[in-house]
Amino acid sequence: MKMQFWSKGFTAALTLFIGLFSGLLTSTVQAEQMVAHGDYIIHYNAFNSSFIQPNVAKSYGIKRSKTIGLLNVSVLHKQADGTAKAVSAIVQGKVTNLISQNQTLDFSKVEETDALYYIGDFGFTDDQVLRFSLQVQPDPNTSAYEINFEQRFYVD
Repeated sequence: MKMQFWSKGFTAALTLFIGLFSGLLTSTVQAEQMVAHGDYIIHYNAFNSSFIQPNVAKSYGIKRSKTIGLLNVSVLHKQADGTAKAVSAIVQGKVTNLISQNQTLDFSKVEETDALYYIGDFGFTDDQVLRFSLQVQPDPNTSAYEINFEQRFYVD
């Protein structure tokens, strides 16, 4: 039996995300990344905040800039029926450049009808590689999941 992890909530979140970030199909954008840990699926992606349409950024209180990036994190819990449901989590992290300067990520929780995600911002310079270190804890009674990745950013 093939499990289906796309719930209506996740589909709505994905639709909103695509709507928020329409026009992102440039060579500087990384594809969305995800990891699965037990019954949880964690999606994350980082991109330049200037890719967001001005009216959408304003409605969500997001500052657009060619030198500010955003990290989006969402957590889904696999359900018994094969779907996945967006769940709350404790999301923390930091961004480090190649000369070991750190920025702490402060995440804002964004809740939609059937969607839930966390957005944190960070600064960058042109042609800069950043290392991300995230701790995502969907269950406060268990340890946080560690996610580490690096990505190069360009001023558009």
